[in-house]
Amino acid sequence: MERRRLRQVMLVAGDLEAQLRFYESTLGLRLQFRDGARWAQLQAGDVSFALAAPEEGMGAPPGALLPVFEVADLDAALTELRGAGHAPGPVREMGAHGRSAVVSDPAGVRLVLHQRPGP
Repeated sequence: MERRRLRQVMLVAGDLEAQLRFYESTLGLRLQFRDGARWAQLQAGDVSFALAAPEEGMGAPPGALLPVFEVADLDAALTELRGAGHAPGPVREMGAHGRSAVVSDPAGVRLVLHQRPGP
């Protein structure tokens, strides 16, 4: 499976507003993108740190951290995972934001595979 890079780390927020204030004001991370009360993406070096409302957390509970790996071809990556005995979750279509799916590693840790939208 081709993996381009660790794209971001996503935290499913219990209180997005309070947590966003903490990461911006206390830790000094710069806001990159905001989608109302659903999503806030901050710059954290070469990767981004995202706060996701529970409905954006791909089934993970508040407090869960999910690494998000960018892949060139999500369908091919999911086929490879299924062939190796893993059961990825459904693909989430996000229009101009791309497509994602959750998969768990052998210890049950959730991670997200993300494909950017095409040109």
